[in-house]
Amino acid sequence: DPVAPPARPARAKKRHWMVLLSFLLMVCAPAAGCMWYLLAFAADQYASTVAFSVRREETSSPLTILEGIGGFSGSSSSDADILYEFLQSQRLVQNMDMALDLRKIWSGSRGDIVFAFDTEGAIEDLVDYWARMVKVHYDSGVGLIEVQVRAFNPNDANLIALTLFDHSALMINDLSAIGRADATRYAGEDLDNAIDRLKGSHKAITQFRNLHQIIDPRVDLQTQAGLLGNLQTQLAEALIDADLLTATTRTNDPRIHRAQRRVVVIEDRIEAERRKLGIGAEDNTGEAFADIIGEFEGLEVDREFAETAYVTALATYDGAVAEARRKSRYLAAHIKPTLAETARYPERFFLTFLISLFLFLIWAITVMVAYSLRERR
Repeated sequence: DPVAPPARPARAKKRHWMVLLSFLLMVCAPAAGCMWYLLAFAADQYASTVAFSVRREETSSPLTILEGIGGFSGSSSSDADILYEFLQSQRLVQNMDMALDLRKIWSGSRGDIVFAFDTEGAIEDLVDYWARMVKVHYDSGVGLIEVQVRAFNPNDANLIALTLFDHSALMINDLSAIGRADATRYAGEDLDNAIDRLKGSHKAITQFRNLHQIIDPRVDLQTQAGLLGNLQTQLAEALIDADLLTATTRTNDPRIHRAQRRVVVIEDRIEAERRKLGIGAEDNTGEAFADIIGEFEGLEVDREFAETAYVTALATYDGAVAEARRKSRYLAAHIKPTLAETARYPERFFLTFLISLFLFLIWAITVMVAYSLRERR
C-alpha cells in the first residue's frame, strides 16, 4: 500500500490571529490600563486602626441583697451588637460629616475619579463610600470590634478614627443613660405603690381597733385564757367543797346550798367566757372573740407583707439611684487610633492581578463559547 505523505508544518490561521487579538484587547489592554491608572492617578490611602469593646461594671450595691436581684437593666441584644450596627448607620455618617466634613476629606486628588468621593454625591452615596473606606470587623464571640479607617492623608485617617470612637462612646453613654432612667422610673413607681399599700394596711388596722375598741386582740386573748383557767381552778375547788359538805353534813345544811350555788355561778361564768372565745353554745349570735382574732391576724399578715414589699421597693429604688450615679457601661479602647507612616492602599499590584485574573477568565470563557458555536456549524 502507498504510504501517506507527512503532514505539512502547522501555520497560523486567521482564527488564531483573532484569538490572539482578542486576548490583547480583552486582557492585556484593560489590565495595562488599570495598572497605568493605579500608578499615575490613584491617590495614596493611609489607614488608621482603632479597636475597642463595651465594658460593663459587675459590682453591685449591697442593697441588692435585700432586693434579691443583680441588675437594673437588660436587653435582648448585646451592646456590642448594637454598636456594630451603629458604626454602619447613616446617622453616624451624617454626624461625622457634620463634624469633620467627610466629603472634603475623602475628595482626595481631583484626578482620581475611581477612589475619591464626588463632593456632589448625596448622603446615600456617602454611606456607600463609608462602607468602602471604613472597615468594621466584629468578633461576636468575645465582643471585640476593630475598625480600620482610610483617608488620603494620615492625619485625616487618624482624626476620623478618633471622632468615630468619641461618637461610639457617646452612643453607649446614651444607651446606659436610657437604661438607668428607665430603671429609676420603674423603681420609683414600685416604691409609690408599696407606700400606698403600706398606708392602706395601717389604715385598715386603725379602723379595726376603733371599731372593736381593742389595741391588740392577742393580749386580750391571753387575758381571757388566763381568766378561764382561773375559773376552771375555782370550779374544781368549789366542787370539792360541795362534795365534802354533802358527805359530812346533813342534807338540809344551808352550807350545801351555798356551795352548790357557787358551783352554778362559776359554771355560768365559765360558759360566758367560753362564748367570748368562740367556743360557746351553738345558738350564740354574738361576735366570737376567735373571729375578731382571725380578722386581726389577716390584717397583720397584710401589714407585714406590705412592709416587706416596701423594704424591697425602697432597696430597689436606692439601688437604681446609686446605679444612675455611676457609669455602668463604657467604651474601652484596647488599641487607640494609630497614625500611619506609609500608604498601603490602594493595593495596586494586587488589584492589577485580580483584575487581570477576572479578565483572563472572561476571555477564556468567551473563546471557548465561540469555538463551541463554530464546531456545531
